[in-house]
Amino acid sequence: MLDISLDRNRAALERLLERGVSVQWFDHHYAGAIPSHPLLEAHIDTAPETCSSAIVDRYLAGRHRAWAVAAAHGDGLARTADALADSIGLDAGARETLRALGEDLNYNAYGDTEADLCIPPADLYRELAPYADPLQFAANAAIVARLHAGRLADMNHALAVTPYRSGVFVLPAEAWARRVSGSLANHLAARAPDRAHAILVPCAGDGYRVSIRAPRTAPQGCAALAREFATGGGREAAAGIDHLPATDLERFVERFEAVFRPSAP
Repeated sequence: MLDISLDRNRAALERLLERGVSVQWFDHHYAGAIPSHPLLEAHIDTAPETCSSAIVDRYLAGRHRAWAVAAAHGDGLARTADALADSIGLDAGARETLRALGEDLNYNAYGDTEADLCIPPADLYRELAPYADPLQFAANAAIVARLHAGRLADMNHALAVTPYRSGVFVLPAEAWARRVSGSLANHLAARAPDRAHAILVPCAGDGYRVSIRAPRTAPQGCAALAREFATGGGREAAAGIDHLPATDLERFVERFEAVFRPSAP
């Protein structure tokens, strides 16, 4: 398992273990109590400055570290990405290429259905799989330019939206908004590292999908806040709520402001 919460998938994990299935689990989200079982190999690290790709990179002893650099940028972890890049001596041009690539790939992971995405995941995987080197992928795969252009266009739409409340954005019920919510959250967190942000996008069932980012200068509080709501989870620096009922919008905003009030200017 890769980059999904053990805590929120505990029942499914227990069923697999009971059936005799060996499971490797790499993740950086809140996990709760990790089962002790001979068939479970858990690599879980919830430190604010790590991500699942960095955990996998550690497991692989850096054999594909350039991909981990790109992935860390996709998760909005510039310092982690820079440390990984330093360790393999990447120059400024390579770092910038991997930053853009990581952000573009992460952007393509957001949406309520596959139809929301710029590129279907199976098609993207087929393009990615032949490349051991992400710099070669960025240089040679035409799909990269398509992803990058899509992200920039969607970000332009998002940045024109008036905040619902300080640090809180409610985007319209549009495919571009569902695609760009994570990218927008990371962009705002980098632009204003001393404050928290929340991005809400309308979803099916009269509710919102929520992305929460803690201040970069104090990366904590997101996981606990998200878990106050039935479908919430994540990690200290970044978390989300799969379905926030519309009737809970003001309650969420009030709790968001209460948790992160010390970071307000």
